[in-house]
Amino acid sequence: MRAVIQNSVGGPDVLFVSEQPDPSPGPGEVLVRVKAAGINPVDGAVRGGFYPLLGDPPFILGWDISGTVEALGAGVTAVKVGDEVFGMPRFPKQAGAYAELAATPADEIAIKPAGIDHALLRRCRSPASPLGKALSATAAFNQASAR
Repeated sequence: MRAVIQNSVGGPDVLFVSEQPDPSPGPGEVLVRVKAAGINPVDGAVRGGFYPLLGDPPFILGWDISGTVEALGAGVTAVKVGDEVFGMPRFPKQAGAYAELAATPADEIAIKPAGIDHALLRRCRSPASPLGKALSATAAFNQASAR
Protein backbone atom coordinates (compact mmCIF):
# COMPACT_ATOMS: atom_id res chain seq x y z
CA MET A 1 0.00 0.00 0.00
CA ARG A 2 1.00 3.60 -0.37
CA ALA A 3 1.34 5.72 2.76
CA VAL A 4 2.55 9.19 3.67
CA ILE A 5 5.42 8.70 6.08
CA GLN A 6 8.16 10.76 7.67
CA ASN A 7 11.69 9.79 8.67
CA SER A 8 12.46 12.98 10.61
CA VAL A 9 10.58 15.74 12.40
CA GLY A 10 10.04 19.09 10.69
CA GLY A 11 7.70 20.96 8.39
CA PRO A 12 5.44 19.52 5.70
CA ASP A 13 8.52 18.89 3.54
CA VAL A 14 9.47 15.86 5.72
CA LEU A 15 6.38 13.98 4.49
CA PHE A 16 6.68 11.68 1.49
CA VAL A 17 4.77 8.85 -0.18
CA SER A 18 6.25 5.40 0.28
CA GLU A 19 5.25 1.80 -0.37
CA GLN A 20 4.60 0.05 2.96
CA PRO A 21 3.45 -3.48 3.84
CA ASP A 22 -0.33 -3.90 4.02
CA PRO A 23 -1.51 -4.09 7.63
CA SER A 24 -3.53 -7.08 8.80
CA PRO A 25 -6.41 -6.83 11.26
CA GLY A 26 -5.73 -8.56 14.55
CA PRO A 27 -8.39 -9.98 16.87
CA GLY A 28 -11.11 -7.37 17.43
CA GLU A 29 -9.84 -5.21 14.57
CA VAL A 30 -10.97 -4.34 11.07
CA LEU A 31 -8.98 -3.40 7.99
CA VAL A 32 -10.27 -0.13 6.55
CA ARG A 33 -9.59 1.09 3.01
CA VAL A 34 -9.15 4.79 3.68
CA LYS A 35 -11.28 7.07 1.50
CA ALA A 36 -10.58 10.26 3.49
CA ALA A 37 -8.24 11.19 6.33
CA GLY A 38 -8.45 14.39 8.34
CA ILE A 39 -5.58 16.70 9.22
CA ASN A 40 -5.68 18.15 12.72
CA PRO A 41 -3.44 20.51 14.68
CA VAL A 42 -2.07 17.51 16.59
CA ASP A 43 -0.82 16.03 13.31
CA GLY A 44 1.31 19.12 12.67
CA ALA A 45 2.57 19.18 16.25
CA VAL A 46 3.59 15.51 16.10
CA ARG A 47 5.13 15.95 12.63
CA GLY A 48 7.14 18.92 13.88
CA GLY A 49 8.38 17.13 17.00
CA PHE A 50 6.54 19.47 19.39
CA TYR A 51 4.19 16.78 20.69
CA PRO A 52 6.05 13.45 20.48
CA LEU A 53 3.10 11.07 20.90
CA LEU A 54 4.57 8.52 18.51
CA GLY A 55 8.22 8.67 19.59
CA ASP A 56 10.92 9.07 17.00
CA PRO A 57 10.19 8.71 13.27
CA PRO A 58 9.67 6.88 11.03
CA PHE A 59 5.90 6.73 11.41
CA ILE A 60 2.62 7.27 9.58
CA LEU A 61 0.56 10.19 10.91
CA GLY A 62 -3.19 10.57 11.04
CA TRP A 63 -6.07 9.61 13.28
CA ASP A 64 -9.28 10.84 11.60
CA ILE A 65 -10.41 8.22 9.15
CA SER A 66 -13.35 7.43 6.90
CA GLY A 67 -13.47 4.46 4.56
CA THR A 68 -14.72 0.96 3.79
CA VAL A 69 -14.17 -2.24 5.78
CA GLU A 70 -12.01 -4.63 3.69
CA ALA A 71 -11.38 -7.44 6.20
CA LEU A 72 -12.34 -8.53 9.71
CA GLY A 73 -10.14 -9.79 12.51
CA ALA A 74 -11.25 -12.66 14.73
CA GLY A 75 -14.29 -11.94 16.87
CA VAL A 76 -15.57 -8.89 14.98
CA THR A 77 -19.34 -9.00 14.56
CA ALA A 78 -20.45 -5.34 14.79
CA VAL A 79 -19.44 -4.53 11.20
CA LYS A 80 -19.05 -6.52 7.99
CA VAL A 81 -16.86 -6.34 4.91
CA GLY A 82 -18.16 -3.55 2.68
CA ASP A 83 -19.52 -1.39 5.52
CA GLU A 84 -18.60 2.28 5.28
CA VAL A 85 -17.17 3.50 8.60
CA PHE A 86 -15.53 6.48 10.28
CA GLY A 87 -13.73 7.24 13.52
CA MET A 88 -10.64 8.42 15.35
CA PRO A 89 -9.00 5.12 16.26
CA ARG A 90 -6.12 4.49 18.64
CA PHE A 91 -5.56 8.10 19.71
CA PRO A 92 -3.05 8.92 21.17
CA LYS A 93 -1.31 5.85 19.74
CA GLN A 94 -0.44 5.49 16.05
CA ALA A 95 -3.46 4.91 13.82
CA GLY A 96 -1.76 5.43 10.46
CA ALA A 97 -4.65 7.20 8.74
CA TYR A 98 -2.37 8.77 6.10
CA ALA A 99 -2.34 5.47 4.21
CA GLU A 100 -4.45 3.48 1.78
CA LEU A 101 -5.21 0.88 4.47
CA ALA A 102 -5.45 1.04 8.26
CA ALA A 103 -6.04 -1.74 10.80
CA THR A 104 -8.18 -0.34 13.59
CA PRO A 105 -10.08 -1.60 16.65
CA ALA A 106 -13.66 -2.36 15.61
CA ASP A 107 -15.00 -0.67 18.75
CA GLU A 108 -13.35 2.64 17.83
CA ILE A 109 -15.23 3.17 14.56
CA ALA A 110 -18.88 3.67 13.66
CA ILE A 111 -21.04 3.00 10.62
CA LYS A 112 -21.06 5.96 8.22
CA PRO A 113 -24.58 7.28 7.76
CA ALA A 114 -25.86 6.89 4.20
CA GLY A 115 -25.81 10.13 2.27
CA ILE A 116 -22.91 11.62 4.27
CA ASP A 117 -19.74 12.09 2.26
CA HIS A 118 -16.45 10.50 3.44
CA ALA A 119 -14.74 13.88 3.11
CA LEU A 120 -17.20 15.44 5.58
CA LEU A 121 -16.70 12.64 8.09
CA ARG A 122 -12.93 13.01 8.11
CA ARG A 123 -13.61 16.38 9.78
CA CYS A 124 -15.88 14.80 12.38
CA ARG A 125 -12.88 13.39 14.28
CA SER A 126 -14.65 10.75 16.32
CA PRO A 127 -17.92 8.89 16.76
CA ALA A 128 -17.63 10.15 20.37
CA SER A 129 -17.66 13.84 19.33
CA PRO A 130 -21.03 15.65 19.43
CA LEU A 131 -21.38 15.48 15.63
CA GLY A 132 -20.14 11.89 15.64
CA LYS A 133 -22.67 10.86 18.29
CA ALA A 134 -25.49 12.43 16.30
CA LEU A 135 -24.36 10.76 13.07
CA SER A 136 -23.83 7.38 14.79
CA ALA A 137 -27.29 7.56 16.37
CA THR A 138 -28.81 8.48 13.02
CA ALA A 139 -27.06 5.55 11.32
CA ALA A 140 -28.18 3.11 14.04
CA PHE A 141 -31.76 4.39 13.81
CA ASN A 142 -31.74 4.09 10.01
CA GLN A 143 -30.33 0.54 10.16
CA ALA A 144 -32.96 -0.52 12.72
CA SER A 145 -35.76 1.07 10.67
CA ALA A 146 -34.62 -0.75 7.53
CA ARG A 147 -34.98 -4.16 9.21
